[in-house]
Amino acid sequence: MQFNINRNTFLDGIQKTLGIVEKKTTLPILNNVLLKAEKNKLKVIATDREISLISDYEAEIKEGGEITISAKKLYEMVREIQGETVNFITTNNVVKISCQRAVYKIPGLPAEDFPDVSDDKNIHFYNINGLLIKDLINKTSFAMAVDETRKNLNGVFLESFIDGSETFLRMVATDGHRLAIAKTIFGEPFLEKGKGIIIPRKGLMEIKKIADENESVKIGMGKNMFIIKTDNTILKVSLVDGDYPDYKRVIPAEKGISITLEKESFLHALKRMNVVSSERYGGVILSFTEGKLTLNSTNLDVGEATEEIDVSYTGEDVEVGFNVNYLIDAIAVINKENILMEVGVGIKPTAVKQTEGDDYLCIVMPLKI
Repeated sequence: MQFNINRNTFLDGIQKTLGIVEKKTTLPILNNVLLKAEKNKLKVIATDREISLISDYEAEIKEGGEITISAKKLYEMVREIQGETVNFITTNNVVKISCQRAVYKIPGLPAEDFPDVSDDKNIHFYNINGLLIKDLINKTSFAMAVDETRKNLNGVFLESFIDGSETFLRMVATDGHRLAIAKTIFGEPFLEKGKGIIIPRKGLMEIKKIADENESVKIGMGKNMFIIKTDNTILKVSLVDGDYPDYKRVIPAEKGISITLEKESFLHALKRMNVVSSERYGGVILSFTEGKLTLNSTNLDVGEATEEIDVSYTGEDVEVGFNVNYLIDAIAVINKENILMEVGVGIKPTAVKQTEGDDYLCIVMPLKI
């Protein structure tokens, strides 16, 4: 096996695998990437058996073949060498990598030992703007659970639905204390009506990387896998096998007290309250009075913070407590000048929305004051 490849292209290709390869595994080969040289293309493949990445890159193939090599070490080598072209040669599972005067030799493992990662055929793909997927993930992923005993919540729920003449994609995440929902118009019914899928956290972050880098992507389903495809890359993510809770039951049937707030001033005030928070206590009390909002955070271990901001509010005095980080997460992803809070009285949940459009909703449970 022998090929020459542009250094920056090779470096970028290996870097994309680092989030997928297993770092702690009883199978050493899962630390490796599989390199296949064929037909003026270098195929770079990585898998942890739950997520698989297959990418093609232009290369000058002098001799075809395949081998696996440590993804981390290969990345570090290519990152540190200087020059435009990397020369790659294998002899009896020993890899020689050279660029200008720098030469590395590193043992590889036979490709036969690498898990089978085949390109799925006969999958129907749907075109979608990568920024739309990124936006759905940004507006929901913060609410995913981190709980190994509840794997169905350690990811996002994705479903498609029809409203009027429009078809939508909707993404949902919850950890039991908050619920985030985002939707976007999508031209076709991607999933069966009434059936959604659960995409796990690690796979979701890899999907976001691809969506972030490509204006147009394709998405599809195959063999209990969510698949996202670009011109030269296929990412396959195994879905969580489980049922997602009925999230619609959490959405308050009654609207709370509606208060419009200027996003940036409110967000920065919350961040200032967060300075005195700790792992043991991260609460903030919001006190609404006519024309004014007072924020207070008191922590016996750190100290106290108080701030007032002007708001357009004329109702009865209201006092409610929240986990300050939950509010920051819910508000930070809104890309409008103003936000709408529908504050639940007592221990009822509060809804955080955009003042324009209904493509985002976050429900936050209050703290007992």
